[in-house]
Amino acid sequence: MYTVIGRANSRATRVLWLLEELGQGYEHVPAAPRSEGVVSFNPAGKVPVLIEDGTPITDSTAIIQYLADKHGGFTYAAGTLDRARQDSMTQFLLDEFDSALWMAARHSFVLPEELRQTAIKESLKWEFTRSQKTLVRRMGEGPFLMGQDLTVPDIILTHCGIWARIAKFPISEPRLATYLESMLQRPALRKVLEQMP
Repeated sequence: MYTVIGRANSRATRVLWLLEELGQGYEHVPAAPRSEGVVSFNPAGKVPVLIEDGTPITDSTAIIQYLADKHGGFTYAAGTLDRARQDSMTQFLLDEFDSALWMAARHSFVLPEELRQTAIKESLKWEFTRSQKTLVRRMGEGPFLMGQDLTVPDIILTHCGIWARIAKFPISEPRLATYLESMLQRPALRKVLEQMP
């Protein structure tokens, strides 16, 4: 049994969704970032945190890759060329999509008000739109990013797509929009999204 700490409207979505896809049991503690229940496991105060056998694991990407590796699903095996391609896609998504959305969030509500630079959001939207063009050229022939199988990058990209809609970042590429609509129909993800406020 795993424990997942973090509200469902955070990057904890990624962890909860993968656990649902894997059919693994878990306890969900919907704690807010920087709350006492989070800081005691992650001094940075960030969510999600996965607890297994009393050991905390932080960072959503590290958590979902660990779970995929451990349970032998939604990932290619370490040390293979397919895994190298998968990891490359994961890093691309974190660099180009997740980072832009996180920076926008920081300047919207995370940073102290006197440090926020609201004008930065326009340049972040421009970068986000440009990155979509690169992504579409990298997408595989199958229904998922890497081809016929759903993998860790699909979970990251779909969560970024959900986040983008909330943040009003445009999804400008039709193929990406179609992909996201399809992913949002997955029963495991829908179950997690029902937990959002």
